[in-house]
Amino acid sequence: MVHTLVSWNIDSLNAALLGKSSRSALSLKVVETIRDLDPDVVAIQETKLNGDQKKSAGILKALMRYFPDYQEVDRRSEAPARTGYAGTLMLYRKSLPEPTVTRPRIGAPDTMDDEGRMLTLEFPDCFVTTVYTPNSGSGLVRLKPRGVWDDCYRHYLQELDARKPVLACGDFNVAHEEIDIANPASNHHSAGFTDQEREKFGLLLDAGFTDTFRKIHGDAAGFYDDHRSIYTWFAQRAPKSKINNSGWRIDYWLTSNRIADQVSTSEPVDTGERQDHLPILLRI
Repeated sequence: MVHTLVSWNIDSLNAALLGKSSRSALSLKVVETIRDLDPDVVAIQETKLNGDQKKSAGILKALMRYFPDYQEVDRRSEAPARTGYAGTLMLYRKSLPEPTVTRPRIGAPDTMDDEGRMLTLEFPDCFVTTVYTPNSGSGLVRLKPRGVWDDCYRHYLQELDARKPVLACGDFNVAHEEIDIANPASNHHSAGFTDQEREKFGLLLDAGFTDTFRKIHGDAAGFYDDHRSIYTWFAQRAPKSKINNSGWRIDYWLTSNRIADQVSTSEPVDTGERQDHLPILLRI
């Protein structure tokens, strides 16, 4: 049996589902695209749900109109972290075996463990886990704690992998190699492409995990199959970044090495004119 999974940094469920802007309309089209892929599991990052229960319930009700046959679980930022920040959510098909849901605390520094950045589903044969990795920030103000986060996250995935195979997805906020970014020369000191972040991601792969896009598409740079962009993020502040294919590949589906050969598809999902993050599709 082939299973279909989708991961997407949505950059605010509220804006995507209930907003009135032209960008919100583009985001809704992406939600419809994901629905039409008929996924078994959907993982969403940067939900930005807050402590307003009534408002959050309305947002989730709007989401579930698109996914009536799914169960929803989420994790939100909580004190001492600021609310309405980060956050993750997962949808899984109700016909699947009921997973055990965990909201891991990995011993990360600062308020990172309180920002709702991780969510894990344990199924009988595997773990599916999503992450919204902390950004190192303007001026790299969070680079040092980000490095500690990366170590804690790697150890967490290794613990899961010791029990059963792992499918890990999300916005990892790092372009691993120079072929994963359109302009490497000018970004070596930018958040998401520092030597430290790239080295830590390499250590994660060395710990027993496979970057499934590279497994399928090798060393494709800029474009792969039929002039399709490899990148998963295009800056909104640069209006022509997508037209010029000036992007970053910072969203990933990783699997335990021992199941990587079962992956048949790993690629970004077309979002038309919408910039920011693209969903990423995995079939396994």
